[in-house]
Amino acid sequence: MTVNQAPLKLLLVDDQDLIRESLHIVLGMDPDIDVVGLAENGHVAVQQCEENQPDVVLMDIHMPIMDGVEATRQIKTAWPHIRVIILTTFQEIGYVVDALSAGAEGYLLKAIHPKDLAAGIKWVHQGGTLIPHDIAKMLVQQARDGGGSGSPSSSDDKDASLRADAYGLSERELQVLQSIADGLNNREIAEKLFLSEGTVKNYISNIYSKMDVRDRVQASKKAHDEGML
Repeated sequence: MTVNQAPLKLLLVDDQDLIRESLHIVLGMDPDIDVVGLAENGHVAVQQCEENQPDVVLMDIHMPIMDGVEATRQIKTAWPHIRVIILTTFQEIGYVVDALSAGAEGYLLKAIHPKDLAAGIKWVHQGGTLIPHDIAKMLVQQARDGGGSGSPSSSDDKDASLRADAYGLSERELQVLQSIADGLNNREIAEKLFLSEGTVKNYISNIYSKMDVRDRVQASKKAHDEGML
């Protein structure tokens, strides 16, 4: 950022207080980013856009009252210059297509490292688009299949989801399980997923109970053996 250039104005939208406040703290430390508003749902996000005219909106998808896709559609219709990045835990192809169709310039998963997230926000603000490589591959595959969902990768994802469902694991618990399998400790998992260490410990206890395992090694082995990751 040059000396005379003002920081970009960012609006954070997420229905979870912890994630919203954590993002505010992390991104607010960047001198190139000015967090001008926080919103707990899409309806409030649209109001905040009218009041604060942010440059970029970081938008969750699943929220009460108005979801992120509809909020993105309304924002892009009223203020085409405001750029929107969808930030979510959900990687299903349908949400990507919906978000991009609504006008979003970027789509990221909440597991992204904070430094990469800040860099992505600046990139989109400068006119770039931001779609992770694996999601881009799914979009290409879907286009080749004529919009169908029969690609091998989609089938594998569904099989993994079914096996996870058999244990009753939530989306968040699956993310924690993946992090455990990647060898991360509780502090690293907390930083990666924008959670407190206490919350991570609670998720791990739930995972052990649901999967009937005693420790991280057993959880990782069982997850890999059963194709859950």
